[in-house]
Amino acid sequence: MLAANRPGDSSSVAHDRVYRTLRSRIMHGQLPPGHALTLRGIGREFDVSMTPAREAVRRLVAEGALQLSSSGRVSTPELNPDRIEELASIRALLEVELASRALPRAHFALIERLQTINGTIAQMVSARDSVGYIRTNLEFHRTLYLRAQAPAMLALAETVWLQLGPTMRSLYGRLNRTEPPQFHRMILAALKAGDEPGLRLAIRSDVTQGLRLLTR
Repeated sequence: MLAANRPGDSSSVAHDRVYRTLRSRIMHGQLPPGHALTLRGIGREFDVSMTPAREAVRRLVAEGALQLSSSGRVSTPELNPDRIEELASIRALLEVELASRALPRAHFALIERLQTINGTIAQMVSARDSVGYIRTNLEFHRTLYLRAQAPAMLALAETVWLQLGPTMRSLYGRLNRTEPPQFHRMILAALKAGDEPGLRLAIRSDVTQGLRLLTR
């Protein structure tokens, strides 16, 4: 449990704390598809009143990270194949463009950092740590895309990652990975060579091929 509100911890600060923690859990696949949440349960876990719990949930529903049924039930998304296909296509459009914009700024230190993160991904795969795998995989992509210097585009990509988080957890189980994503090696090779067409192809393949397994 996170620390209780201290004196002076306003409702807005409390709501932001709850929002950011839940957002991270959802994006990194800590919650499976269809996982139900209640305002009372959130309030109890974070030691906050109903108001910040309600506001955090409202923001997450607006971002597509949570779904609100007509009966008032709040849960993580259970995406149908059409929705998965749509989000995979959006990832391909946004992330290929982000990678392309990052390429001219892909200095040696960045490539070295990406190689280090890829090594951590391998450790997560070895440990069968699905949440650690999703978290470090997104870190790999975010680290590259930050070099694009396109914050609005990156924010859109992160919203898609957020909506896909629980589904990515399901996908990890289906893939039964034994090694890091093969396309990461292609991404690194293209960055080293300054190969924009190769980089665009590697990113597109990396962000779509796995997800599309869930639509078959």
